[in-house]
Amino acid sequence: MVYFARMKPFTLFGSSIIIIFILIFAVASINKKDEISEKHLEVVLRYIGHRLLLSAKDSSSRVLPVKKVNGTTYQLSFENKFSFASDSLINLVQREFQKTDLATNYIVNLKNCEKKETVLAFEINGRAGHLTPCRGRRLAVSCYVIEIELFKRNNFNSLWLLLVPIPLGFIGFYVKDKFRKKEGKESIANNNDHIQLGSFQFYADNNVLKTGDKSISLSEKETKALKIFAENINQIVERETLMKEIWEDKGIVVISRNVDVLVSKLRKKLTDDNSIKFITVPGRGYKFTIE
Repeated sequence: MVYFARMKPFTLFGSSIIIIFILIFAVASINKKDEISEKHLEVVLRYIGHRLLLSAKDSSSRVLPVKKVNGTTYQLSFENKFSFASDSLINLVQREFQKTDLATNYIVNLKNCEKKETVLAFEINGRAGHLTPCRGRRLAVSCYVIEIELFKRNNFNSLWLLLVPIPLGFIGFYVKDKFRKKEGKESIANNNDHIQLGSFQFYADNNVLKTGDKSISLSEKETKALKIFAENINQIVERETLMKEIWEDKGIVVISRNVDVLVSKLRKKLTDDNSIKFITVPGRGYKFTIE
């Protein structure tokens, strides 16, 4: 999370959007890949019809064009009447569907062309169980139509759901960070515990300088130094005092050059108000004035 916190907001948000689109594209690609090709299906069904005729010792009759009854149901019909064993149809369909990975769950209805009634039906269903009650029967010579209804596959892999929290987490982290910063700014703006320094409001407890809509962060040392100057406006603050208050009380030994560098940083952060000045007093320290 430290890495993401350092990312620019638009980079973090953009990365999250890209990941979401990748997930959508991946799922859509899987679904498209698993869709049954109409031409491939027709070839398989016609081959089943051809093998069924051969099992009936009929090598001259034609298998008529496959008809699509609706989105998932297909009809296979034949040129001439013929007779066959029910097991031949059941075994043929199962074998060819397994071999071509065409479908794993489906219902087959064998109908009489003339009477328009079902004479044989079976269901292959890996989840609910197979129903093949019509085995061992020899069907009379007649005109037959085979209707095959394919159950739609559930191609969605629930493992993809494990990836969803990733982009959502990025977006949530970004939004939370934005709200946290906004709340921080509002709390400073509504906080009356500040020192007015010219056009600046100095919030020592928050290490922040504020002027208009602009907020300037201060380091801990800058805050301590500015607080000392603010409490001694128009008075000389000795270098030794600054060194002791800011560094030596913590057991750190420094030289006067450290004070000069610190004051220089404060000057830069207060340049928006020309009335605020740090006047160098040679050999002693600095005088903080506001005209």
